[in-house]
Amino acid sequence: MTSLKLYPAKPDKVYFFGTCLIDMFYPEAGLDAIRLLEREGIEVLFPDDQTCCGQPAYTSGYHDETRAVAEAQLDLFPEPWPIIVPSGSCGGMMRTHYPPLFAGTSREEQARQVAERIFELTEFLVHVCHVRLADKGDAQRVAMHTSCSARREMGLADTGPALLDQLESVTLVEQARAAECCGFGGTFAVRHPEVSAAMVEDKTQAIEAAGAEHFVTSDCGCLMNIAGRFEHQKRPVRGEHIASYLWRRTS
Repeated sequence: MTSLKLYPAKPDKVYFFGTCLIDMFYPEAGLDAIRLLEREGIEVLFPDDQTCCGQPAYTSGYHDETRAVAEAQLDLFPEPWPIIVPSGSCGGMMRTHYPPLFAGTSREEQARQVAERIFELTEFLVHVCHVRLADKGDAQRVAMHTSCSARREMGLADTGPALLDQLESVTLVEQARAAECCGFGGTFAVRHPEVSAAMVEDKTQAIEAAGAEHFVTSDCGCLMNIAGRFEHQKRPVRGEHIASYLWRRTS
């Protein structure tokens, strides 16, 4: 399933699904995403009982366990408001895989309705909020990495770059093979560490070769993998979730 072609008018309220990696490693990115939404005049509700979308279990082939995790999320969004996810991976899981995961069960219709209300953060800012950004930062050359799930499951290769293009002092550089995976892939990096390490090495080399001083991504798994590799190599390029980058440069 690709990104929605018909988008609603900007709502007064949205739900926010924070994701595991933001909760455990990058809480500031979640807060910055909420700040961006609130600046657009939207009330953001964060259901306290949210946990994992179920993707790690799903991509490992444990579909029964995935249903148990995913089912716990379905009741968290009772009102018909959009559900904003600051991750193409988690957004892709919820939008694309929840409906078939619950097909033929008593939760089928509820899963479909939840899936239809899932929006990745940059998608929502561009297509629903029609956000306009005023850059307050210094000149910088930036590379954008779009995750595989955002690109292929949600059809969102262009929304992150569209936001960065609004920043007057930012030059968006294009790395070679930009559509290639960074090697994280959730549990893939754990099950195939050597392959993952080779893939992220290619990614960091491509970003640096493009002349980027900084890179941004809308997925924390990719951020952790690419930024970790740069740090391990003691190379100067640093990374940031796009929510934090946008907030920092425009607030």
